[in-house]
Amino acid sequence: MSKRGLIVVDLQNEYLPTGKLPLSGIEAAAANAARAMADAREKGIPIFHIRHEFASGEAPVFVSGTEGVEIQPAVAPLGDEPVIVKNYINSFRDTDLKPQLDAHNVEEVVVVGAMSHMCVDAIVRAAVDMGYPTTVLHDACATLDLEFNGVKVPAAQVHAAMMAAFEFGYGTVKSTDEYLAA
Repeated sequence: MSKRGLIVVDLQNEYLPTGKLPLSGIEAAAANAARAMADAREKGIPIFHIRHEFASGEAPVFVSGTEGVEIQPAVAPLGDEPVIVKNYINSFRDTDLKPQLDAHNVEEVVVVGAMSHMCVDAIVRAAVDMGYPTTVLHDACATLDLEFNGVKVPAAQVHAAMMAAFEFGYGTVKSTDEYLAA
């Protein structure tokens, strides 16, 4: 079995119902992420926390120094678990995520977090492109309703489309229960 790492993407206060960009199902997703984190800690699987901040103060969300950028208490880092701050959608871009994974001898990754159609999508595709077998815990991820060209797309459909794309060509998609039972 190759060495696994758990990547927790952007589970920040900004996405909670009290934040500036609330996501559909974020509290359930964070609860499932917390279960995967507890399992990882018990088994000695390294956990890597990703926190998004916009480099400039011009964005209305994820502003450095605000409560919104803080990681949700339900999934807060413990001990020396690294927190990688990113300024772009892709968690590998201009961060030390790859060196951190290498330092922990990680050969495969499990991804949880937000938003399914943005930062989770970017990290899954990048991880696979870098050669990491990747598993996504679909019920430990969340997103929001979108609109394109006058068509409103409910969050559940946005999320399902992303998970279907991952499963079709990028990796394994499991529920948290399936992952923990394996």
